[in-house]
Order: sequence, then C-alpha cells, then structure tokens
Amino acid sequence: MNDATLYRRPLPSDAIPFSSPEGRQLFAEALAAGGLDGYFPLAEQFHTQSDPAFCGLGSLVVALNALGIDPGRLWKGPWRWFAEDLLDCCVPLSEVQKRGLDLDELSCLSRCNGAEVELERADTADVAAFRAAVGRAARGEDVIIAAYDRALLGQSGSGHFSPIGGYHAERDLVLVLDVARFKYPPHWVSTARLFEAMRSPDPITRRARGWMVLRARLHGVALGFSLRCEGDNFRTLLGRLTQMLGSLDVVTELDTLAEAVAPLATHLELRRANTEAHQVALALARAELASDPVYPLVLAAVGPERAEVSTLLVLALAELLSPAQRAHLAVLTQPRPDALAAEIDNLSAQLSALQDHAQRASSNSPALATGSFQGEQRHATPGATTTDASVSIEQVAHDREQRRQGQ
Repeated sequence: MNDATLYRRPLPSDAIPFSSPEGRQLFAEALAAGGLDGYFPLAEQFHTQSDPAFCGLGSLVVALNALGIDPGRLWKGPWRWFAEDLLDCCVPLSEVQKRGLDLDELSCLSRCNGAEVELERADTADVAAFRAAVGRAARGEDVIIAAYDRALLGQSGSGHFSPIGGYHAERDLVLVLDVARFKYPPHWVSTARLFEAMRSPDPITRRARGWMVLRARLHGVALGFSLRCEGDNFRTLLGRLTQMLGSLDVVTELDTLAEAVAPLATHLELRRANTEAHQVALALARAELASDPVYPLVLAAVGPERAEVSTLLVLALAELLSPAQRAHLAVLTQPRPDALAAEIDNLSAQLSALQDHAQRASSNSPALATGSFQGEQRHATPGATTTDASVSIEQVAHDREQRRQGQ
C-alpha cells in the first residue's frame, strides 16, 4: 500500500463512534429523551465535504438544505439545491480550496444564502451557553455548526467545522456529524471538551473559534443573478458595499445612484441556465429588466457594458434608501413583473445580509468601516443576532408584497 495515501483515521478513545454498539445505545437513549429531534433533517442532508478544505462549505450545505432554505438559483438541470459550488458570494471557491474559511467568512456565507445567524465565540460565552444552544438545536428549533480545533480533541488536523446532530443530556455528550467522513465518522464527544476545543484561537484571525446558530429566513427565488466574490475576499466586497452605502446619503438623482453602485457591478454574476425552460424564464427576466423605465436612465449614466447589472443593483438597493430618497426616486419603488421581481428580491436579500454583516464588523474594524483593505488582511467580527439589522429582510419582502397587491 502506498504510504503517501490515507484511508480514514481511528478516533481517539474518548470519542464514541456513531455506529458502534455504545454509539447506538447513546442514540437510542438520546432519542427517547428528545435529544435528537433535530437530527433527522440533518441526516437527510448529511454530506461529505467535496474537498479537504471545504469543511465549512460542506457543513453549510448540510445546514441550509436541512433548514429547507431555497437557494433561489439553479444548481443543475431544473433544480434549485445547495451544493458547495453555489456558496461563492463571500470568498472565491479557488481561495477556499487554498486556505479554507474562518468563522466570520462562514457567517457571511450563511447570511448571504438565506440564513439568520447568531455567531458566538467561546472566549465571550461559557459552556452553559453552548449547552443551552445545543439543547435548542437538539429539539429541532435551529441548526448549529461548530468551529473547533481537532488537535484539542486528540484528532489529527487543526481547525474544522461540523454540524451538531444531537445531545445526550444525561451523559452531557454531543453528536458531531463530521463532514470529513473520509477521515472520521460521526461521533459522540463530551460537551465540555468540544467547548474547550472551540476556545482555541484561529491562527489567522487570532480570535477564538465558536459556533453558529442558523435559522431560515425569508428571501427571494431567482434564476440568474447572484452576488459572487470572484477575485476578491468578502472583506473587500464588504468594504466596497459599506463605502457605497455611505455615499448614498446625499443621492437624489438616478444617474448619481447608478454611478455610485457601479463598483459593485463586477460582483454580480449571471448564472448559466442549463435547461431550455429556464433559459426562456431567464430571458424573460432580462427582457423585463431591459424594458424597465429605470434601464435607459442607468444606460445613459454607466454605458452599455454595465447597464444591465447596474440597473438590477439600483433596483435591489432601493429598499436601503431613506424614505425621502425613495419618494423622490419613485420610479424605483413601483411594482415589477414577477420574473424581474424575483431577481430583485434575491439580490436585495443578499445585499441586506452583507450590509448587516458589515455593520457588525465595522465596530471592531476601522478598515472595514472606511473600505480600506490591504490584500488578505483579516479583521475580527463580533457575533450577534440579526434582530438589530437596520433593514430586515422580512420587512423588505412584506413591503414589496404590499405594493404588488396594490397593483
């Protein structure tokens, strides 16, 4: 056998393999005690990360699909479904393959793809808080992804992400659904020991690891347009978004707004529709966009190369303008045809999620607040719930639906 290749690793002695007799007994006891209500949606979607560096992406695929979140865009054929190659709105996949993700980046990806996120770090929380969060997830109320240092669990490797599949309260054990199934199987570990493994700092961000609590939130369904960080990291995109939003305070004319959003145009991707029916549907949305009264005004401001994406950005950002600005630019808030409205809804949700993430980060990141970055410089991002966002996704969707009903 070639010593340069590997086939799995043995778990350390204090980790209990899921399929072992003891692991099965723990499963039966936890199930009877109500500690596995959240396990079954995760088990339906349990997925092996498709690349050695994709533990964050693999965990998020499991979580988003288990929460029943519609990606709002095509995967393959006619199907909308989360796979790792759709999770590129915060960090390019080529970059993730080189270095993986940190907890801030995974949080950004989660919000950008339809999840409400509470991010907790193990150096600002205690094991009781983690135990309570695990208990709620075990009851099926939400999904937890843990970020931890494998070495502190006696495993090979270092930083890793995996979903938590259940909780055995009597023995205080959590079920780790390890997405690196080529390396370790799912296993039961001590809650306290996993928490200690989350206290270890990420060597790049120099912040403790922790956990994310994810829930589904309302967002749009679109066929073609989506944010993407190709060639950039999400901090650069957040910097551009923050800088651009700051410049909108004085915007009162549409041509000025179109010029202000132009730097974001390179981050908007038109995904390929790979069935005839969806090509037709996407063509309809693009035709509706080209016939929109805003389009010729944006075309005159930014030119033909960026007119399509800039028009869509202008329409999606309308919800982030002040009431006075929206009243002055009333053409932005009129009802749109269904196909175009779906594209706007999806992009608006992604932008609002990134804005929310930027607001959280700016309090601890002066460079983020000013849009100033140097290469791959990283900045710490505190965790918080999404309830303090200045513009909630639910309110955006509700307002747009009210306008549609008033047609």
